[in-house]
Amino acid sequence: MNNWVLICVLLMLMALAYQFGLARSRSVAGQGAARMHSRPGYYGLLVALWCGLPALAVFLLWTLFEPGIIRSVVLNQLPPDLAGLQGNELEVLLRRIEQIASGFGVSDQPAAFELAAAERMRSLQNTGRLAMIASMAVLCVAGLVWTLRRIDPQLRARNQVESVFQALLVISSTIAILTTIGIVLSMVGEALHFFRFVNPAEFFFGTVWNPRFSTTGAADQGQFGLLPLLWGTLMVSIIALLVAVPAGLMTAVYMAEYAPAWLRAVAKPVIEVLAGVPTIVYGFFALITVGPFFSVLGQTVGIDIRATSALTAGVVMGIMIIPFVSSLSDDIITQVPRAMRDGSLGLGATKSETVRKVVLPAALPGIVGAFLLAASRAIGETMIVVLAAGNSPILHANPFEAVSTVTVTIVNQLTGDTDFASPQSLVAFALGLTLFVITLSLNIVALYIVRKYREQYE
Repeated sequence: MNNWVLICVLLMLMALAYQFGLARSRSVAGQGAARMHSRPGYYGLLVALWCGLPALAVFLLWTLFEPGIIRSVVLNQLPPDLAGLQGNELEVLLRRIEQIASGFGVSDQPAAFELAAAERMRSLQNTGRLAMIASMAVLCVAGLVWTLRRIDPQLRARNQVESVFQALLVISSTIAILTTIGIVLSMVGEALHFFRFVNPAEFFFGTVWNPRFSTTGAADQGQFGLLPLLWGTLMVSIIALLVAVPAGLMTAVYMAEYAPAWLRAVAKPVIEVLAGVPTIVYGFFALITVGPFFSVLGQTVGIDIRATSALTAGVVMGIMIIPFVSSLSDDIITQVPRAMRDGSLGLGATKSETVRKVVLPAALPGIVGAFLLAASRAIGETMIVVLAAGNSPILHANPFEAVSTVTVTIVNQLTGDTDFASPQSLVAFALGLTLFVITLSLNIVALYIVRKYREQYE
């Protein structure tokens, strides 16, 4: 049975257990005058959780540890002359055995011991699968029966259900935090390895980016100056914000203060559709439409504008983050208390004066936070700048010329066959760590500002 089918069956059993618990709680409540501690839905949830969670735990543990156990058993039964295999040779052999056991086979004629090991692995997998399904079924039935028999007026079903969900929330939060820490530590470790090849001062303050893909010696490793990439990232992001901030803010002001309800109900979802368009589509739009348009426009007015340039990437990126700025700013403006608007209008101010002198100043901290969040989104964008920025890591201030950004360079350094012992590949981790620090700083500042604003009016 496929894992997804097994999970679907488990979910259906939990739904059925919920109905049993619901019916049992109502039956117990109708047998006497005793008042049940919790509502019937909590008893149903408690039965469903005890029916499904133990079985789910067995499924996860079995899926996690079974492959390693089976591989160990198969390795112990290999011929004695293969006992000394280690590293890549052992992995290649195990992969061949797994392919034979799965039925896909291998390109050449397998050896007799490989066929025997594959047959043993297949037998262990089938036996393990049946044992896992049987264990899950027993736990489901046992949990269902045990919990149904426990239902009585004194059972604190609500407290137990809320404790389970609280534990699940804590586990989810812990997983998110540990994942973030793991990502950071992996980047820090590889970045420190990179700085063994390149002086940090040369990396952070260098003005030339020219990594030569050679590992023959320190003299041939190239130049890894970050400033051209950092300036290209900032240039594209600034252009994007110059497009997105005015358009997004004016859209938010109109939607929140002037638009009738029917127009807001239609226009707001339409604008936010832009946020759901894949970035690769924006990249093609910039490469095929916007870039050539700017090039022709430049020829018309006598300015040399390249089709792939910082201007092209920045404008299209700005279009992409307009709904981001608009939606956040709209939500913040609508949270300004109505009493402030009424007080301004009552003193004789016009609608536009109220918006300019009362609403926007009151919402300014939250709007600034929205701008900073949009800036972090622009700095981390990849696909648009890969296709539309031109990939020219040269330090210049001309937005009509091609540039390269940190994200584009990370893609370039990790594309193709890479040797993760060379500075040419390890530099991607140093770039990623730098970008992570920049975006994290912007997000922290933005969240601090937004939180301060919310504390003011909530």
